Amino acid sequence: MTIVTFDHYPRFAELTDILHEFAKEFPKLVSIECIGHSHERREIWLLTVTNSETGPAGEKPAFWADASIHATELAPTIAILHLLHTLVAGYGIDPEITRCLDTRAFYLVPRVNPDGAELALADSPRIVRSSTRAYPPDAETPHGHVGGDVDGDGHLRLMRMRDPNGPWKVCPEESRLLVRRDPVEVGGEYYRVFPEGRVHGYDGVTIGLAPPREGLDLNRNFPAQWRLEHEQKGAGPYPGSEPEVAALIRFVASHPNICAGVAFHTQSGVILRPFSHQSDEAFPAEDLWTYQKLGAKGTELTGYPAISVYHEFRYHPKEVITGAFDDWAYNHLGIFGWTVEIWNPQRQAGIPEMKYIEWYREHSIEDDRKMLAWSDDALQGKGYQDWVPFDHPDLGPVEIGGWDSLYAFGNPPPHLLEAEISRFSGWLIWHALVLPRLEFLEATAVAEAPGTWRIRVVVQNTGWLPTLVTKRARDIKAVRGVRCELDLPEGARLVSGKRQEDAGQLEGRAYKSSAPTRRPADPTDDRAKVDWVIVGTAGETIGITASHPRAGTVRTSLILA
Repeated sequence: MTIVTFDHYPRFAELTDILHEFAKEFPKLVSIECIGHSHERREIWLLTVTNSETGPAGEKPAFWADASIHATELAPTIAILHLLHTLVAGYGIDPEITRCLDTRAFYLVPRVNPDGAELALADSPRIVRSSTRAYPPDAETPHGHVGGDVDGDGHLRLMRMRDPNGPWKVCPEESRLLVRRDPVEVGGEYYRVFPEGRVHGYDGVTIGLAPPREGLDLNRNFPAQWRLEHEQKGAGPYPGSEPEVAALIRFVASHPNICAGVAFHTQSGVILRPFSHQSDEAFPAEDLWTYQKLGAKGTELTGYPAISVYHEFRYHPKEVITGAFDDWAYNHLGIFGWTVEIWNPQRQAGIPEMKYIEWYREHSIEDDRKMLAWSDDALQGKGYQDWVPFDHPDLGPVEIGGWDSLYAFGNPPPHLLEAEISRFSGWLIWHALVLPRLEFLEATAVAEAPGTWRIRVVVQNTGWLPTLVTKRARDIKAVRGVRCELDLPEGARLVSGKRQEDAGQLEGRAYKSSAPTRRPADPTDDRAKVDWVIVGTAGETIGITASHPRAGTVRTSLILA
């Protein structure tokens, strides 16, 4: 099976072919559908992965994973493809994968934002945050610096220009690097630095930063704690206003069997969990504990730290992020939502203790030297280019060089890609296996008198998580409980009970302590029993269905004897 390799970043047409080839080669396990279209009318592809012979996906607990909602974040698409490949290649060989696809389902969106990715993958790339839609729609013609591949070499680096009042100077020990000018230093040769690009309306003196023409951030457009533009830039005119986000909201909200999900991003090398906007104290305690256990397993299997956005991943101590997928999944749906930031170049360079956000504001020159040595060695010098003169069409003489942000920082270089993205498939499969799972423990028909039978059904949740999944789901009344339904043949009659009985929610094993010390007790709150009395004829078949929106649907039949 060679449908996909993990050593390059495919454009949309190639990605589309890859996804359809999976569905064609593995029809029992994979189906594909378009759940919406992007701003530029490209398809947003979704793959459903499960063993269709053991039941439809909608009747199984499901795990969601999406990728590449931000334009330049390309590695997430490959992480989804790796998961897809792992699932289909392991089915029937690996017992855990086989059990997972027999009893659970995956919904995978490899590229939420195909328009932005096409810009990033173009021969002459351009960086936008998310959608290519102009926003705000009435924005003026850009005036000032606008990023782009100004020298036409297919890379996006930095530009430096000499300026006696510039904040940077050449590092005395390593001439390729720039370091900060001392606060009281004068009399040297100094520089200003900008991302590679054009400067519209340059007057020979002042250079401003033009606001992005495409100012949307699709991961601020989800409904949870959505905020207006003056409070949070890029969130769009209203929640779910953008077609890419609306497609995701519509699908996830209409599939209550989705119990957990991951949104793949880059980069920081970290597993993020809610909340983004408030302290952990706001959690129901059981949900926080469970998030921490799930995250700890993620760290064990991937090597990525699992942390809180609010407490450890804020861009500014006085600012918070809202309108993101993971907060929406938890707050509005009551499921466990995650954001995984793939790739950490600093860690690759031997800087293991770097702080994810703070490092870009403050770090030592020794870190820069390690990064440069890593580029020279592991990247064969392709990550960081020495400064070369360039006659800029707007600024005149400048130098272009420094880090290639798309190649080295934003995503793993192609030859390091598979090693990085292969970390996650095992965790996601494990995560799917801890979802609630409804099964019959007992189903019997016992004759109590001639023509009269007592039907007894016992259902249990064999998953680790409770059927509700979270305490948040209980608080917002997200899903109904277990429902047991009797299907009687014509002529049979129900004497006692209702054809459809509600059996409530069933617990899992998630809240058990680490050891059975000091008078432990294990009540059978993972089970529910339903009894009916019916009148019928020997030899007739009785159908029984037990279902829960998140824990799945199971069926059995009994012959009256």
